[in-house]
Amino acid sequence: MRIDGGCHCGAITFEADMDPDGVYVCNCTDCQVLSGSPYRIVIVVEADKVTLSGEPKIYMKTAESGRPREQTFCGECGAPIYSRGVGADAGMMALRWGLVTQRHDIKPVRKAWCRSEAPWLDELVRLPGNETA
Repeated sequence: MRIDGGCHCGAITFEADMDPDGVYVCNCTDCQVLSGSPYRIVIVVEADKVTLSGEPKIYMKTAESGRPREQTFCGECGAPIYSRGVGADAGMMALRWGLVTQRHDIKPVRKAWCRSEAPWLDELVRLPGNETA
């Protein structure tokens, strides 16, 4: 599937070819802290199938495995763009679901790092809500 998207301010845009089986919810504590949310939805794509316009800022973190991972974001609006490994691990990128124009047509097919999952997530569907703020 062909997707496109970009950051909130439009300084960084992308196009990519993705496999719907590469969409998952990450509950790791790093994703929780870096997104400010109980989880992050990522779309794993081959790096050579992504065309990126703009220059994201890079924050290098060390994963629980001990391997370095790039966390990229827009230097203007702060929106997270993607993460990926370094060196031999740089072949795959995890694009951020919230930046994809077609996001409502893309749903996760699995979860990762469930040991850190917020215990109340299954209760969200029962909360009262409004169509807008």
